[in-house]
Amino acid sequence: MRPTKILVVEDQPEIRHLIRVTLACGDYEVYEAEDGPTGLNQVRALMPDLVLLDVMMPGGLSGFEVCEQIKADAALADVKVMMLTALGAVGDVDHARDSGADAYWVKPFSPAELLDQIEALLPPRMLTRSQ
Repeated sequence: MRPTKILVVEDQPEIRHLIRVTLACGDYEVYEAEDGPTGLNQVRALMPDLVLLDVMMPGGLSGFEVCEQIKADAALADVKVMMLTALGAVGDVDHARDSGADAYWVKPFSPAELLDQIEALLPPRMLTRSQ
């Protein structure tokens, strides 16, 4: 079985690094993008199983807009999207849901809780976390 592909779209290198280290415990292929347009292009090229997506990024596309475009594309609609952001207001959560996000996680986050959330979001056949 192929490893689970996860794309991390986050403008802060230290958060991308933390997520990469967190996912090192499993058989995940982790890819990174530092802005919305690059992330959207990588989603189209890689067809990841999951996108961990920040909201506020440079590049002219917010995470909400990237999520909307992913979910509006029939070829990508099954890609799971977890918003991973510092924005925790009810309106932000509602905006993410309206954009099609499958989950919403507020920073700062516990690496163990992030892994639990990823496991809850992905189908059981995709779970590759070491026990």
